[in-house]
Amino acid sequence: MSTVNRNFDVFGVGNALVDTLSFVDDAFLEKHQLARGIMTLADSKRQGDILYDLQDRSLELRSGGSACNTIWNIALCGGKAAFAGKVAADANGEFYKRDLERLGVAFNSRPIAENHGATGTCVVMTTPDSQRTMCTHLGVSIKLGKDDIDLDQVKHSKYLYIEGYLWDSEVPRKACEHAMEFAKKHAVKVALTFSDPFCVDRYRDDFRRIAKEYCDVVFCNAEEARSFTGWHDLDACVKELNGFSQHVFVTNSADGAFVAENGVIQAVGGFPVKAIDTNGAGDAFAGGVLFALAHDYSSEKAARWGNYLGAEIVKIHGARLPDSYTEHVKQVIG
Repeated sequence: MSTVNRNFDVFGVGNALVDTLSFVDDAFLEKHQLARGIMTLADSKRQGDILYDLQDRSLELRSGGSACNTIWNIALCGGKAAFAGKVAADANGEFYKRDLERLGVAFNSRPIAENHGATGTCVVMTTPDSQRTMCTHLGVSIKLGKDDIDLDQVKHSKYLYIEGYLWDSEVPRKACEHAMEFAKKHAVKVALTFSDPFCVDRYRDDFRRIAKEYCDVVFCNAEEARSFTGWHDLDACVKELNGFSQHVFVTNSADGAFVAENGVIQAVGGFPVKAIDTNGAGDAFAGGVLFALAHDYSSEKAARWGNYLGAEIVKIHGARLPDSYTEHVKQVIG
């Protein structure tokens, strides 16, 4: 058994992006040739065109990115968390840092000089069917390197959490593998989220390798599970995934989630709600699960808590729950 004092429940690594949130209609997506429900990478010009067309609509800003949203939810549950992501020394970068620190999340990544690029941004558009579509300009987030990950904080964490979106850039990808290798050497459990079905399509072989070599926990949704395994039947998908990682959590929209642990598969029901925005549901689920696992709840109870947070997030606009959920934990999972 490790005698290291674990100061953090989870250390997250992800793209540091300032989110701009807005409601749009189907015609808006068609005009800008955006695939519904998918994250599209774009250059600054294309994203600028989209923001220009949104200028007369109500917009909200958030410090975001998939892993960051998960870390935010862990903190709202009362957990202790740290995050690594690359920002620039610009207004968005300062906003990002302050937004995390006000919640008590440790964010020690060094900003890069503004003349080397801008902080990454993501336009999150929600259509009337509650589906979210994203257009992302990664900015300096693609410069996240080994030196931006505080290995001492990783060593003193119970879990290292990595988002699959980081595989879209070579430098962050190498930094993640370096962090995972370090975590395994110091008895820190490693968790990976697949992030997006197109991400799985692009890096399936790599995801299969790192899931087998490093991961104690894997997160994905039903579509990502099918892309990863090639099966349509979700039971078969979960069973195969469990061969790659000890713990597997597969979300299945309003039906809840499948949980697999050491070959035992069970379905954990969701919480029926009226959804207005699905943005951040998977991130909230992962945050709930990791918080519960870090506090020694069973996988089943962890999935139930993740389902609860996922249900709460789809009732509001954006990927961030606004209030503390520490009092809800005992009510929901005992």
